[in-house]
Amino acid sequence: MPEKLYKIFNGPAPTTASQAAVTTGTSIKTMLQLATPSTRGIYLVDWGFSFDGSAAAAGIEAEIFSTSVAATVTASVAADIAKLNNPTAEASVLTLGTTTTGYTSTSEGTPANIHMFDAVFNQPTNFYAYQWPLGREPAVDVSLFVRIRVKAAAAVNMLCWVTWGE
Repeated sequence: MPEKLYKIFNGPAPTTASQAAVTTGTSIKTMLQLATPSTRGIYLVDWGFSFDGSAAAAGIEAEIFSTSVAATVTASVAADIAKLNNPTAEASVLTLGTTTTGYTSTSEGTPANIHMFDAVFNQPTNFYAYQWPLGREPAVDVSLFVRIRVKAAAAVNMLCWVTWGE
């Protein structure tokens, strides 16, 4: 089991406002991306998402996978990463930047060497959360990217998150 747990959402950490949701758009889009450094990997613990759709419609495809290719994203900052089980722990090992850890892709690129961890269709009025069984968490090796990606027929706002251990 990981010693230190961290969590990040697909937007900046909230301050005076609530957690910001991001539109899915109607093309395939990376909503959240994590980048491991060249020195250490991570373990995925759980992930999830919710939509703010007001009526049932075509299912929205959501997936989480690792790849050797990054999307171009809005860069996350250290304050966006929550330290879950040890608030005095050192910062996460993830690298931060527009081609490393961030949210809301502006350029997808073509993922390569994909390892799919989970993929689902879900209603735009619903939510989804999945926790891997202890001892069976996917390991993400060094110098890789974890991407949560969606494809929707009609744009809705989405909150998504991932928890990992180091």
